[in-house]
Amino acid sequence: MKLYISLLVLWLSAFANAQVTPEDILFTVDGDPIKAEEFIRVYNKNLDLVKDESQKDIDGYLDLFVNYQLKVKEAKRLELDQDATYIREFSSYRDQLVKNYLSDSKVTEALMKEAYDRMGYDVKGSHILIRLDENETDTLKVYQELLKLRDRVIKEGFENVKREVHDGKTVFAEDLGYFSAFKMVYEFENAAYNTTVGDVSMPFRTRFGYHIVKVEDKRRSLGEVTVAHIMVVPNEEDESFDPEKRIHEIYKKLNQGEAFESLAKQFSDDKSSANNGGVLAPFTGGQISAPEFEKVAFNMNAIGGISEPFKTNYGWHIIKLLDKKGIPPYDEVKFDIENKIQRDSRSSLINSSMVNDLKAKYDIVMNPNAKGYFESIMNSNFFSRSWTLPKNFEKDQILLTIEADTLRYNDFGQRLMSIQNVYVDQKMPFRTVIEKEYKNFEENAILKYHETNLEFENEEFAQILGEYRDGLLLFDLMEKEVWNAAASDTIGLQKYYTKHKDDYFWEDRVDVLIATGAKENDIKTVARLLRRGQSADDISKELNTQNEQKVMFTKGIRPSSDESLPQDGILRTGLSKVYRYNDAYHVVKVNALLPKTNKTFDEAKGKIISDYQNRLEANWLESLNERYEVVIDADVLQKVKSQIQPEID
Repeated sequence: MKLYISLLVLWLSAFANAQVTPEDILFTVDGDPIKAEEFIRVYNKNLDLVKDESQKDIDGYLDLFVNYQLKVKEAKRLELDQDATYIREFSSYRDQLVKNYLSDSKVTEALMKEAYDRMGYDVKGSHILIRLDENETDTLKVYQELLKLRDRVIKEGFENVKREVHDGKTVFAEDLGYFSAFKMVYEFENAAYNTTVGDVSMPFRTRFGYHIVKVEDKRRSLGEVTVAHIMVVPNEEDESFDPEKRIHEIYKKLNQGEAFESLAKQFSDDKSSANNGGVLAPFTGGQISAPEFEKVAFNMNAIGGISEPFKTNYGWHIIKLLDKKGIPPYDEVKFDIENKIQRDSRSSLINSSMVNDLKAKYDIVMNPNAKGYFESIMNSNFFSRSWTLPKNFEKDQILLTIEADTLRYNDFGQRLMSIQNVYVDQKMPFRTVIEKEYKNFEENAILKYHETNLEFENEEFAQILGEYRDGLLLFDLMEKEVWNAAASDTIGLQKYYTKHKDDYFWEDRVDVLIATGAKENDIKTVARLLRRGQSADDISKELNTQNEQKVMFTKGIRPSSDESLPQDGILRTGLSKVYRYNDAYHVVKVNALLPKTNKTFDEAKGKIISDYQNRLEANWLESLNERYEVVIDADVLQKVKSQIQPEID
């Protein structure tokens, strides 16, 4: 028993010793420490993204990580982090990233689910709006007026009231058609979705004024469709090519019974979908940037149905409807919904909730005399934008403290000075102004303090921000030391090309004319006519009619290994045998054989620059290793391997 306990203690001790601690330093670069935990985090984060198995080797990845840190060190030595452009770009990214962390997750989730439920329906409505400044506090008269209009709409109908009251200035009576979540301000959306069909809402307020909304209909949303398409675009190299004529030729072949998928593979110019039979990823209303395409797709109902040819800004299309369903599952769209909420008036609910949480978290103290003091120094000039702070203004008095940060009377005084234009020609007690503006001032101050200190309060935020900070530095450094250096070194590029000229060449190619048809006999006829010396245009006129498209021709230069050419290879000029490919029959007329040949400098320039950049980077890294001393702690490295290895086995 004692032996068992001793072995257990020994095993636990060994296990504990193998675990990396927050204090473990894996290596130093000129004395600057890089912790083992950082290496493990980055390694695990990138593990699934690494396709090269050699980079999954810990020692190999460590070499890459050391090189990365060497570059960061060099960038800071060159003071690239002090560059104005770098600082501006980094600050912009930080501002964007912060937005993802300045929210109450519980409130956000509730709003996301509410929005998702509403996305399942479209509301058709009409409304009457009486414009009112959003700072106006005397609203009883407008509210009562809308109550009377509501009664009239219920009794007389919306159109009759609309004709009488709409003036397009202070009163708006409008038909809104169908709309869904995020199409209206949140308060309006709430009223519309919470009012039953045929009813008129009670008056409600938005930033535009007071409204009533009549809900005329609710229907399920258009949902999601999956389609395949064939697209034909103009040919920049052949001005005689007519895309409209080509799309109608393809449509004729579809009506003759040829497979949509096969024709998409053969003739669609959308190369990203052609090899898959033209199939596109599913999309919802508003997701496609071509309204004509979306309209045709959603108006189709028969699965497997095919549209007539139609034109968009991208070219000519034919659509086949593959699937049609309701809105996608919540998990598929929740991130898109969250982004919309951040830009929507709903975000104020999230901010208010978060401020309440932060108030409980931070030590916040307000000067109890502050509001009374500011009321005492205001006068009627405030409502005509001519108010100024008095000469004896107590600007250095403490207004508010948030942890160690102090805000003074001058901070709030400047806010009041800048906000006067919002209250022009209004009449309200000074206390109302102070209460509203102080509330906004305090909320903004608390959120600003949280934002400023987020890097010290949130580990995930700090890690992401640190990665971007170094990544942006490295981009600027690589641009300076490698990319621009290679692109501008014309002499060096020429020398590199001369030395490695045999690495840049054209594979064997062929200049061909390809005839394609659904029936073998038609292509045999084409082959016979080609042997007689007839042109593609003459053959098309002879075989194709208004009602039947028997053959289509494609010409150009292709690699000899192109899979659309005969599998037994192109060995000579002349006519190939008739063969089958992509569910159709083909015959190829080879006009010329273009054998393997070296590329000129201009033809290979892009690849030459890339290869030359790799050479410059390798030489540069050697110099960095000479400039900076890297010391790796072998014991800590062993602990890292012991911790990582079980995770990847």
